Amino acid sequence: MDTASHGKLLQRLGVDIDAETLLLALTHRSYAHEHPGTPDNERLEFLGDSVLGLAVTTELYHRFPHLPEGQLAKRRAAVVSERSLAVLARGIGLGQHIRLGRGEAISHGGDKDSILADTMEALFGATFITCGPEIARDLVLRFTSPLLDDEFVLGAGRDWKTEIQELAAARGLGEVSYEVQGEGPEHARIYRATVLLGGTAHGEGSGPAKKQAEREAAEVAFRALHGVVTGA
Repeated sequence: MDTASHGKLLQRLGVDIDAETLLLALTHRSYAHEHPGTPDNERLEFLGDSVLGLAVTTELYHRFPHLPEGQLAKRRAAVVSERSLAVLARGIGLGQHIRLGRGEAISHGGDKDSILADTMEALFGATFITCGPEIARDLVLRFTSPLLDDEFVLGAGRDWKTEIQELAAARGLGEVSYEVQGEGPEHARIYRATVLLGGTAHGEGSGPAKKQAEREAAEVAFRALHGVVTGA
């Protein structure tokens, strides 16, 4: 990765992380495994997770003074979720900057939610180390603050499979089941799920994992049964 690439990423982040720490934050364990002696970003990710959690928790506490603890916890879970962090990472084109091992690179690891989310946390940690807690907090809130009121994003923190199960029981819609099919090669497999209520299809979803596809299908069905169109 060249200096110009570093500069563009830092410009999007709006912080000044030193080159060595930035490179560390962008180094996935798969790359480190193939290059003995090269450290990975997992320690920075560990730190960044706490930086993220504290910043979001504090902001929620002050922004929503009348919300009970349970609702605050749900909002926090949605905003700091893997799904939300991956969306933020894609927004700054982070995937192209991550150092990956050959296997992860071949399987498009730079676009996997888990890797993108972990690297975002590592960048938060790197900012804390390089620039201090206040700038790290500002960075986190610059990215996450708009999500705190976003109803579609907030849905990421909900257990849609449990909610559709409870809704089906309450309305007498019958047993909930899922039909799942996988497509594509093993390293880039996509699953498509259909949720059935009493044998009738009510929602479809897709994702790189069966559970993710089922969860999306359950969310689509739940929103449809409540007359809510899912956002995009």
